[in-house]
Amino acid sequence: MAGSAEASPARKRLLPSTLLWQTFLLVGLLLVVALGSWVQIFRYFQEPARARDVAQMVVSVINLTRTALINADFDRRIDLLIDLAALEGIRIYPAEATDELAPLADTRPLRLLTTDVRRQLGDHTRFASRWKTLDGFWVSFRLDPDDANDEYWVMLPPERIENPDDFGWLGWGGGALLAALLGAFLIVARVNAPLRQLARAARMVGSGERPPPQPESGPQEIALVARAFNQMAGNLSRMDEDRALILAGVSHDLRTPLARLRLGIEMTGAPDDEVTAMVADIDEMDRIIGQFLDFGRGDAQEPTAAIDLATLAREVTEPYRLRGVALHLEVPESLFAQVRALSIRRALANLIDNALRYAGANAPLEVTVSSAGGQARIEVADRGPGIPESEIERMRQPFTRLEKARSNTKGAGLGLAIVDRVIRAHHGRLELSARAGGGLCAALCLPLAAPAGEQDRMRRSAHSEPDRP
Repeated sequence: MAGSAEASPARKRLLPSTLLWQTFLLVGLLLVVALGSWVQIFRYFQEPARARDVAQMVVSVINLTRTALINADFDRRIDLLIDLAALEGIRIYPAEATDELAPLADTRPLRLLTTDVRRQLGDHTRFASRWKTLDGFWVSFRLDPDDANDEYWVMLPPERIENPDDFGWLGWGGGALLAALLGAFLIVARVNAPLRQLARAARMVGSGERPPPQPESGPQEIALVARAFNQMAGNLSRMDEDRALILAGVSHDLRTPLARLRLGIEMTGAPDDEVTAMVADIDEMDRIIGQFLDFGRGDAQEPTAAIDLATLAREVTEPYRLRGVALHLEVPESLFAQVRALSIRRALANLIDNALRYAGANAPLEVTVSSAGGQARIEVADRGPGIPESEIERMRQPFTRLEKARSNTKGAGLGLAIVDRVIRAHHGRLELSARAGGGLCAALCLPLAAPAGEQDRMRRSAHSEPDRP
């Protein structure tokens, strides 16, 4: 079991991961198997016919040679053998009992050939691939079938026995296979192209962007998928517009009465401590409504830009300083990241509010901006009760509060969920960890980006590059 589990990742690494190459590999294997099968079928049915033709040629040569030797004068037989070797490439030697012979290779074509030759010349016919030190196709024959002492060996040129077109067939077959593979790649690429477009559009939907309409052309199945995707994207867009309209109405319909209620409470003339408590409750209700609205709005449609996170952190923390919050800020001179400024401001403010709510305004609060591992980090560290490590992942979910560790607090449990959604929309991550000495450390990890001026300089350099000599 363990060996199988270890072999599975290795097998996955060897196999291609994209649909294009997986399909092309399968089609290519199918073509190779089909071509190999056709070659074997062709050879299987072609070999008997060729063996009969070659056997007839061998029998004809031997019969003509036997006839020439029988009819020639005994004194002129040597001259006849010399002429056959010089003019026809046929060598003839008398057979002897001490002849050193090597058998023919045990292949189907040679078995068919020898069987047909022996059937026509007689069972006494012998074959060899080497006679003494000479290699070739050797066949024995007798001048008189009943006289075993008058036997000869004849060697035919190898090119008359071997198939000279083997490599030619391989060349044509390889060319046909390459053409078929090229056609298969073009077909698979044509099918895969609209799927890649749909995948890019789906990623845009997943990141909160509105994708362009997909072309509803091409094969019927692809067109149906594109049409369904366009309909889905349009429905999602209309739902976002309806949600924004509803949220705007909710914000107006709920906050306006709260404002009137707060004004009425302040004008009742009640004791100051009671007024302060009721106003604090109204402020908490307004804040919870704001959290609901932020969570309901989802990801902002604001475009990303290279933003100086050091400047952004100074601007977000300055109002807290003016309110007398014990906040220590540590930032570099500049640190740029490709972000949506308003979304990151809201996420950082949520982390600071969350820390103040649980740690208190008088507890030391640290905000640090730094970079590590090719990412920018904005850390907010408090001295509150903290979050147990086993509960960290659960606290990312909406409407989740840690009652035991952080009781006596108010809120809807949406602060960390909003921050986590914002950071994921930036292809970053929210890290929550226990702080040394007690408390919680929340870090926003974002992709780094070149400063805007550096980006402009690189863009101008790229545009001017072709004009250089």
